[in-house]
Amino acid sequence: MRTTTRRVLAAAAGLALLAALPACADDEKQAAENVPGVSDSEVVIGTHQPLTGPAAPGYSKISAATKAYFEHVNAKGGVHGRKIVYKVMDDGYNPANTENVVRKLVLDDKVFALLGGLGTPTHTNVLEFVKTQKVPDLFVASGSRNWNEPDKYPTTFGWQPDYTVEGKILASYVKREFPGAKVCHFGQNDDFGRDSLVGVEQVLGPVAAKQTYTTTNQQVGPAIGALRAAGCQVVISATIPGFTALAMGQAAGQGFKAQWVVSNVGADYTTLAAQLGDKKVILEGMVADNYLPNVADTANPWIQEFTKIHQKYNAGNPVDGNAIYGYSMAYTFVQAMLAAGPDPTREKLVEAVRKGGFRGPGLVPFRYADGVHAGYGGVRLTKVSNGVQEYFGPAYTTDDGDGAVTEFTEPPTNPPADAVPTA
Repeated sequence: MRTTTRRVLAAAAGLALLAALPACADDEKQAAENVPGVSDSEVVIGTHQPLTGPAAPGYSKISAATKAYFEHVNAKGGVHGRKIVYKVMDDGYNPANTENVVRKLVLDDKVFALLGGLGTPTHTNVLEFVKTQKVPDLFVASGSRNWNEPDKYPTTFGWQPDYTVEGKILASYVKREFPGAKVCHFGQNDDFGRDSLVGVEQVLGPVAAKQTYTTTNQQVGPAIGALRAAGCQVVISATIPGFTALAMGQAAGQGFKAQWVVSNVGADYTTLAAQLGDKKVILEGMVADNYLPNVADTANPWIQEFTKIHQKYNAGNPVDGNAIYGYSMAYTFVQAMLAAGPDPTREKLVEAVRKGGFRGPGLVPFRYADGVHAGYGGVRLTKVSNGVQEYFGPAYTTDDGDGAVTEFTEPPTNPPADAVPTA
């Protein structure tokens, strides 16, 4: 009697287990189907950009290039069979607007991820919200060290070199080429300017004078006058394009002759020349830096591939450094989506970026690793000569701590066919 009972119970348990297996499989399938922004045919991502406002000159063209690259990839079959839909919302480089548009993208549009949100003050304003929503927050278009705080913001990643890395490399150049010169700093009054100054002073010690600006006030004349009165011979500038043009224009108008050494984010020659018009001659001799292929190097295979894409999908805008930025960042995102696999989740995408290993248009490696969410690890210097912005010297890498500035000698990679990465 007891043996029979045990057999009946065992059989019942086995049937229950068999019945549960399809249910578990269905639950897993349903969970995969419920990933925000992901369907069998699309993956929807979003961004906040300064299509208007003080940062619009130049920067408003970045998202156009990013979207053009995704159109190119979609025409080639997308990523794991899914087309990328890129929703671009204007925040006017105003942090209050940024909060509104990012909430809409995440809560209403239910995007899978945020990509390339632009600006230090703007994106800083949404970090806590993004964290609570657990949204992949990839490749913030700013070099603030805020994006490299994985313990605090586990889903946020930088992409471009951070401003302290850049400041150290620019300052090392100044120390080498202008020994004994009176070096000063002009920067944006937020983490952009402050992080840059940290890197500069780590190499040079305290600068002779420093001035700041706010993006809501274009009257930079007094600040430039103060740098002139301080006898500055070299000015290291952490400025967005509009304020690079304003600052250098004011310096020229005041008869203030100094060597300008400008952060890559505000130094694209095409953008500055368009703003300065017939006064663009004041850009001659400007030293800056970059970490992507030089748009003036038409023999570069990445420039050739990106130019083809640009002519087909983005011909209404200039091929400039902002466009190359947009194409290059989009290329890295496609690499990350491929690495996340054919059934992507937000967690898989974050883990794919954390593992790193991406190579692409950049002249130096990415820093992504466990505990490091920073992007590119260095830059190469540029100089404007006869109206052309060209690279000179080697590329350099460093960290945002006390690591040395060292030459990086590995050759850059070549693009795959059609500049579309493969798994």
